Amino acid sequence: MNSGPQTPADWYADPTGRNERRYWNGSSWTDHVFSQGVQSIDPLVAATPAGTAVQPANYVGAVEPTAPRVPLFGARKAATAAHAENQRLQGLIDQYGLREVAELDALKQSILGQVELARVELSSVEASVAQARTDLDVVRAEVVDLRAAVGIQEFGVYDFEHPAESSVSLATELEKLRSEIKDAVRGGRATFATSNFTFNNSKSKGDKFVRDMSKLMLRSYNAEAENCVKAVRAGNLPAAQKRLSTAVDQVARLGTMIDLRITPYFHGLRLRELELAARHLQAVQAEKELERERREELRQQRLAEQELAREKERLEKERKHYANVLAALVEKGDIEGAERIRAQLEDVEKAISDVDYRAANIRAGYVYVISNVGSFGPEVVKIGMTRRLEPMDRVNELGDASVPFRFDVHAMFFADDAVAIESRLHQHFAARRLNRVNLRREYFRTTPAEVLEALKEHHVEVLEYTVEPSAPEYRASVAAEDDASSAD
Repeated sequence: MNSGPQTPADWYADPTGRNERRYWNGSSWTDHVFSQGVQSIDPLVAATPAGTAVQPANYVGAVEPTAPRVPLFGARKAATAAHAENQRLQGLIDQYGLREVAELDALKQSILGQVELARVELSSVEASVAQARTDLDVVRAEVVDLRAAVGIQEFGVYDFEHPAESSVSLATELEKLRSEIKDAVRGGRATFATSNFTFNNSKSKGDKFVRDMSKLMLRSYNAEAENCVKAVRAGNLPAAQKRLSTAVDQVARLGTMIDLRITPYFHGLRLRELELAARHLQAVQAEKELERERREELRQQRLAEQELAREKERLEKERKHYANVLAALVEKGDIEGAERIRAQLEDVEKAISDVDYRAANIRAGYVYVISNVGSFGPEVVKIGMTRRLEPMDRVNELGDASVPFRFDVHAMFFADDAVAIESRLHQHFAARRLNRVNLRREYFRTTPAEVLEALKEHHVEVLEYTVEPSAPEYRASVAAEDDASSAD
């Protein structure tokens, strides 16, 4: 740019190219510069009244600045004042710029926090949606099962309370069996009927009649099967099975016209269901019987312990009595009397020792072989053992009012290991047990003579054994009956 006086003072393009504008004071370039978007010293700003827009002269679309121009005289002073004002404004810009940066950072952090919170809420909403979908699937499945259950109930198949449901070993088998029963009904494998039946010369009406009759008969059969399950007991399974098989025959007889009958496959499933109920009831009854026998065994053991305790107490008193007598005789110098008392005292002490042995050795006791001809016949014996001090007390208890006649004793002997001898005899006659379920029922189908041979075979010494039972009450009753018959 020319530096002649003809060039007026104003903002012009920076000849160095470092800034957009530089101030020309009419005679030379000053240090005042202006760059777009960059904080810089700008005398025009300082010289421009508040509220006046600053527009460089050669900007595109720029208008003439309204700020007063720097006077030619006193320019240095004006420039100095403008520079000071520029510094003041730059400080304000820096101050408020930092605050704005801090506010922007705080605003950014707040926005980031809100975004993170929104993400968490979105995750929660997505989890809720997933759970709702899962719940919906469950509800849909239940609705389907309910509809299927209603369809099965039309044929008389209900989920009634089955005895084997509470069984640990049979519950799984029962659940599988019930599923097979339902599948058979759904698949049309429960009944069979003709497919060529017409009604009023109409094949469609004939098919409808066959379907209705099949459903009605199957419903009746399933009701009978349910009643059989509910009525079955531990010992009447054959009777319940016969009752259900009779229902099959009745369906076949009533459905002769359309050849309607219950399929053997479906009848077999229902029979298995009935068998599971009986098996569970038998197991429950056996457990109750075993528990009853255990309580009886404990009762007998307590009675034996009480008898032994009472006997020991009696012997202790007797020993003390003999000891006092012996001391008195010795003090008097009666040697012969003292010897007799000493011998009796030794017998008492031996008896006390035996009682202590019996109390300490729970396997010691009496093995007995008894029979009751009048109650069970000539070929049934009971083989057992007792720890009672008086073993006949146990035999008398067995022959109380629960049986018509008293038991006859064939053998009653003491053994140090009575439990082992009893066990060997039970194993020897295991195939002849009358009760195969409750092994505490110690009755065997054999004769007293065969038991004696078994004792000899197992090398068990028995001092006394009676083969033939006396059965006085039974024989007297038979004789009285014969006399009454003869008198008639």
